[in-house]
Amino acid sequence: MDKLHSKILKTSDKEFKKKLNYLLRLSKTNQSNLYKTVFDIIEEVKNNGDLALKEFVQNFDKIKFNKVEELFLSKSLLKDAYLNLKKEEKLALDLAADRIKEFHQYQKPRNIDYKDHIEVKLGLNYTPIEATGFYVPGGKAIYPSSVLMNAIPALVAGVSRRVVVSPIADLKKSSIVLAAAYVAEVTDFICMGGAHAIGALAYGTETILPVNKIVGPGNAYVAEAKRQVFGTVGIDSIAGPSEVLIVADKTANPDHVAIDLLSQAEHDEQAQAILLTDDLDLAQKVQICIKKFLKELPRSKIATSSWNDFGSIILLDNIDEAIDLVNFIAPEHLQLMVSKTENLLKNIRNAGAIFIGHFTPEAVGDYIAGPNHVLPTNGTAKFSSGLGVVDFCKRTTIVEFNKENLHEIGQNVVTLAKAEGLDAHAMSVELRLNNK
Repeated sequence: MDKLHSKILKTSDKEFKKKLNYLLRLSKTNQSNLYKTVFDIIEEVKNNGDLALKEFVQNFDKIKFNKVEELFLSKSLLKDAYLNLKKEEKLALDLAADRIKEFHQYQKPRNIDYKDHIEVKLGLNYTPIEATGFYVPGGKAIYPSSVLMNAIPALVAGVSRRVVVSPIADLKKSSIVLAAAYVAEVTDFICMGGAHAIGALAYGTETILPVNKIVGPGNAYVAEAKRQVFGTVGIDSIAGPSEVLIVADKTANPDHVAIDLLSQAEHDEQAQAILLTDDLDLAQKVQICIKKFLKELPRSKIATSSWNDFGSIILLDNIDEAIDLVNFIAPEHLQLMVSKTENLLKNIRNAGAIFIGHFTPEAVGDYIAGPNHVLPTNGTAKFSSGLGVVDFCKRTTIVEFNKENLHEIGQNVVTLAKAEGLDAHAMSVELRLNNK
């Protein structure tokens, strides 16, 4: 096959569905079985607390310390990191934080309080989770944006204890992450990462208090650890590698399309970037542009591996054909780089976040747009949403009957309870109805 066409799939091909399923399955199954390794780490932390945590942090995170207390960074250190930022970094961080906070303020849920037609008082109260842990990666890159996107919605929700964990060994190199923690007003910053950090947040140690929910992206070990502690604590999701799906027509700039694809590919070797287009000329130009950019990017090795293994260009017969494909793939990020978006927007149901137009690259969503960048991956946008304020709240329903309205409909409880064979349930209402 001609190298120029080697990444192009055509929806008109007889084997298209089979090839698409294989492409999507590749990024989901190319993981080793981590269960036993992660289970053993979590059990060690659960059973041996600080002693086990100290060993794992020294071995895996390469952080030198004597006591676990030393892993906690002081608030003054976080503040100094912010004050010592370059002027342009400080301005960018403040702008991002302000926009994220403003957008998430609009998400704050409202309580419900009303009387129904027989005067029964019914309500629903939202209350914040008491303590949340935020995982912030610290391996292949530093992510101040992850601090903001995870911690600010919890702050807006009213979570009282907000704990960042991140495997930071070099504080100077990661100063902007510390600054982001200061801006996001986290209550604790602990230098640790990996499955052991998740275990410590979930079960606590002699030094670290447990939290009620853990959110934030991490590597495969972190994702598996979150899966294993779910039930003891809440989690946001089992996040997979980053994804972008771009729908583009002939009006799109091939340079822009190419670099937007690679902006996801540079995240991780397992990241997936796919282009849907009805224009063969654009498809071919994008491939040429990708080849050009891969020679220039500092993270070229990662982006090249991602694009070669999991990237693709899909040639459509017409642009509306993208609707069913988008809903089937359910991408984390969806960019619509087409002249007319109305029909696509009206019919697309499954996407973590949608970026519209030629001047809305997904990268703005990662940093300064305002909506959250912690989004559903691996097709889970079919049933889940991006991180938001409600993810840090609990719902509690409230019911208040009086003597009159219990008499009006209480016999129905008796009937249903007896039908289920739950006589005490029936009697608890029946006694009241009989004024006993």
